Amino acid sequence: MDLNGAVWRKSTRSPNGGSTCVEVAMNLPGVVGVRDSKDPKGPALVFGPDAWRAFVTLAQQH
Repeated sequence: MDLNGAVWRKSTRSPNGGSTCVEVAMNLPGVVGVRDSKDPKGPALVFGPDAWRAFVTLAQQH
């Protein structure tokens, strides 16, 4: 999957200025990209929007 056009963002709650967290790209049609902020050229995971929303909803409950 080509993520070259992804606009990555870090959580405003990330410690250390966001250097030790994940980044999320939600600007691509039909997918949500997730990557390690320490390795921006490394691998990224790709989720469908529904799966990402379900994950975020469950994470917020814990």
